[in-house]
Amino acid sequence: MKWNAELYDDKHAFVFQYGESVLELLEIKPGERILDLGCGTGHLTNEIKNNGAEVIGIDASADMIAKAAKTYPGIDFRVADAADFHFDEPFDAVFSNAVLHWVHKADDAIKCVYDSLKTSGRFVAEMGGKGNNAHILATTRQVLEKRRYPHLAIKKPWYFPSMGDYITRLENAGFRVTSAIHFDRPTLLQDGRDGVAKWLNMFGDTFFEGVDETEQEQIVAEITDLLEPYYNINGNWYIDYVRLRFVALREN
Repeated sequence: MKWNAELYDDKHAFVFQYGESVLELLEIKPGERILDLGCGTGHLTNEIKNNGAEVIGIDASADMIAKAAKTYPGIDFRVADAADFHFDEPFDAVFSNAVLHWVHKADDAIKCVYDSLKTSGRFVAEMGGKGNNAHILATTRQVLEKRRYPHLAIKKPWYFPSMGDYITRLENAGFRVTSAIHFDRPTLLQDGRDGVAKWLNMFGDTFFEGVDETEQEQIVAEITDLLEPYYNINGNWYIDYVRLRFVALREN
């Protein structure tokens, strides 16, 4: 998909702000070599650097990498596919926040991470887990079906695995999972009910491919109305995020 780096930073900063708690699990030691997988606009990559590590940030979006390189010119940022990357020199750790649910080739991504780590190197990540965005996904599909866009309603832009699914994949690749948690995290949207449209514009644009702008606005308004009983809590709108977080070590 095409990423809007400015909108990402302006209205969806919660993505990297919540990632700061994941970063604590990384337990960075000065001098370590760390890869930030799916670094976005580079804010957490910079935090890793500020903790004394040598860090490289990769992302599939050229727009995100361009913004990251402009904001943090002292960091090595590169465009790369999470399911198809390689580095000659191994890393002490690979960190990833809110990225892996975009990667449908999960086993390929896990293998790339495994191959890029030193023995006993750690893989620390958080992603959308089973049940993530359930209300907005079901409602979007309902409205698209009603509007006679069944080919859009069946789209699956994300991969939200159960904990058992992803841990099994990690273990099959040679990792030892030392901790994992699958938890609900209702997440505040900026700008109230308008936050639904901005979220769909940022993350769900594939659902509206080929739909003219006027009808898309009507569809999004209908989705927002249907979501209000679930998302509007005393005037604040919360999206139903469910997260999967883990720490895994390369054994050999």
